[in-house]
Amino acid sequence: MLICKVIKPLVSTNRIPDFEHKHLLVVLDGSTQKVAVDAVGCIPGDWVICVGSSAAREAAGSKSYPSDLTIVGIIDHWDPDAGKQAPPPPAGGSK
Repeated sequence: MLICKVIKPLVSTNRIPDFEHKHLLVVLDGSTQKVAVDAVGCIPGDWVICVGSSAAREAAGSKSYPSDLTIVGIIDHWDPDAGKQAPPPPAGGSK
């Protein structure tokens, strides 16, 4: 599973029939943009839980669905900076 941030919708009107009418979103995984199927109805700015591989296909509705990344949950509270150490004070501080 991945924690990603929803960036924006992705509109693709010319699709293969198996893609159906599911919404696609651009999500940010670290510094990498990826396309995910939205199975839960999220909006830009939401932090979400994504699954990949066969779990993504099943979460999108079928083992044969052509997805390798599907959003399966919206995170209620997430601070991406929590747990990171504060930067060290500058060298040669004042006395």
